[in-house]
Amino acid sequence: MTAPAVPRTLLRLHLSESPYGPSPHALRAAHEAIDATGVYPDPTRAAPAGAIAELLGVRADEIAVANGSDELVLLSALSLGDRQRPGVTTAGTFPGYRICLENVGRGCREVPSPDVAALADAFGTAGIAYVCNPHNPTGGVLDRGAFDLLVERAGATGTPLVVDEAYLDFAPPGTPQVLDYLGSGAPVLALRTFSKAHGLAGLRIGYAVGRADLVARLRAAQGTMPFSVNRAAQAAAVAALADRGHLERVRRDNALARERFRAGLAARGRHALPSVTNFLAVPVSDSATAERLLEQDHGILVRDAGRFGLAGHLRISVGEAPQQSRLLDALDAVAPLAVPLNTPQEHQ
Repeated sequence: MTAPAVPRTLLRLHLSESPYGPSPHALRAAHEAIDATGVYPDPTRAAPAGAIAELLGVRADEIAVANGSDELVLLSALSLGDRQRPGVTTAGTFPGYRICLENVGRGCREVPSPDVAALADAFGTAGIAYVCNPHNPTGGVLDRGAFDLLVERAGATGTPLVVDEAYLDFAPPGTPQVLDYLGSGAPVLALRTFSKAHGLAGLRIGYAVGRADLVARLRAAQGTMPFSVNRAAQAAAVAALADRGHLERVRRDNALARERFRAGLAARGRHALPSVTNFLAVPVSDSATAERLLEQDHGILVRDAGRFGLAGHLRISVGEAPQQSRLLDALDAVAPLAVPLNTPQEHQ
């Protein structure tokens, strides 16, 4: 039997990229900044840091701008907390925290997910703690009580709490965030990115917001790579922040597309984990095989969440309607639902 021809263009549903793209103002600013490519970018990142601080209502010394939130994970692992103690995070989450902690020689302990109490208990022997909220790869969020507990333990132990808020822009109003706790005195820090809702993934820019002394340590460690944020990224970020209308349209359209995707799954007898992000975690019997076959036979890229410690789930970006239809058809082909034999008939 001849295998189906793979479409020439791969459908990218594996990296939570925005199908809506960046603000036109951000694109224009990036293009204009490229005209000065022969000149180094501002190593202080003053323009984006100032724009972020003004938008969030914090001081400029509470902001650090970096080459995506990935750089900030590394900088925090290098510079924050007691380096003689291992870091702690939850199992089944973004692996960058563990990778960075291990590569800088601190080590990493993982507690069961989503056991927030166990994570809080681990602060006493940890040098730094990482938590992802909204969560990657499930898409869920911590409730207020869980967030309160983590911040309280960070304050009581002095262990810095680093919260990865990469997907916060998609979450509903009232979702707990580090910004709510900056006045508490606890050592808390949020990591955010322009790669997701703002659609600037290719330019690589993100930022941290948190207690000023923590931010100062990040900036000191960043001195080893002062030009890591290029001119185009800095200019585009400032313009993206100013275009609030674009961000609101992305948030609205993503929420509608996410529920359309969920409904499409349900219509085929499938479900997804609760999500406030721009992806859904979809259970399948063999996620590694499904990931491979979707690319190999159908030209569709998705993420096997087993790479994050969540085996048996595919993390699939929320795409536009034609993309969702193509994915759903392909998913039925590579991971058909098991239908039990001799299913009893429902009473009429």
